[in-house]
Amino acid sequence: MEQFVVFNDDEWSIFIEHLYLKKIKKKDFFVEAGKVCNEVGFILRGAVRYYNVKDGEEITGYFSLENELMSSYTSFLTQTPSTAYIEAIENTHLIVFNKTSLLQLFDDPRINLKAERFARIIAETIIICYDDRVNAFVTQSAEERYINLLQSDSNILTRIPQHYIANYLGITPVSLSRIRKRITKLQPQLKRATL
Repeated sequence: MEQFVVFNDDEWSIFIEHLYLKKIKKKDFFVEAGKVCNEVGFILRGAVRYYNVKDGEEITGYFSLENELMSSYTSFLTQTPSTAYIEAIENTHLIVFNKTSLLQLFDDPRINLKAERFARIIAETIIICYDDRVNAFVTQSAEERYINLLQSDSNILTRIPQHYIANYLGITPVSLSRIRKRITKLQPQLKRATL
């Protein structure tokens, strides 16, 4: 949690009173479209998938793994129904805080400045992820987006089912298979390029 804000011992003892552990079983939802998201979670273990449904078809927008935040943040902030589903694709353990707790921390003079900083950094982190995702779709091909996933430090490709990866990239599983085959042949060149 120190990647977001550092609390001294007294501040931490106040802050921790507003946190709780939550477990989500594989295939269960953190939030469903049409319902208000009242929580922000920090993933200790597991993985989740964000997706929307359009014309009866699921469209994967993002994944979150360990040491990442997760929320339908617009819904959380505005207290309006979420437009997305967040589903556990592995059994997932989280540290969670809710909207009521955050507002209480904002009102507590002992910790309010750091609580506001914490909330701002969460918002910035989510905005950066969203901006990166939009820019990738505007400026990169599906193959380039796949190569970026391949070269990232994340282990998304080994943990997320391939049909979800294809959906995330905006292509069919057959197209992903072709890309993977082509990239396997180029693997030595890609490794040299990243050195």
